[in-house]
Amino acid sequence: MSSFEGKEALDQLLAKLEAANWRDRESVKDELLACAQAAKAAVEGSVVDDYLEQAAKGMSNLEVRWEIEEVLEGLQPVVTEEEAPAEEEIPEEEPADGKLRMSDMDLQYDDPRGLQLYKHKTQERWFAVQTDPMTGQPRMFELHPTEVTQLRAQLQGSPYWMLGAGS
Repeated sequence: MSSFEGKEALDQLLAKLEAANWRDRESVKDELLACAQAAKAAVEGSVVDDYLEQAAKGMSNLEVRWEIEEVLEGLQPVVTEEEAPAEEEIPEEEPADGKLRMSDMDLQYDDPRGLQLYKHKTQERWFAVQTDPMTGQPRMFELHPTEVTQLRAQLQGSPYWMLGAGS
């Protein structure tokens, strides 16, 4: 193990933490945290963190390991929302080849007997998916606006409209 300023004090507190009963561990843990913070301020890098991690691995008592892990968490810098890197939203681009993706569609109607109706998210286009009776495979096709009007009238009151579909 490497030697650094405050190592002996940490060793004494680690031994005290291991010997302490469960009632006294909290106060010893607080002492250990203060000592580790002082030692960390005196040395560069993660020498103190690494030392405490190794010490935790060497402990036979699982509860003592947990206490040391809490001290390690207390040594980590607190990141505020202003300091945290912002996640940029990347706008989803339209496919260059003009092909549709299922992510471009919202399911509007789902009849378990084999009819699904989808509406494009940004365009006023509707698509139907039905099982092809010859192959048994689903087949998607675009609906003409008059077909959409007829289908909506025909399926009005059906329980298979999705919530918010505006049947």
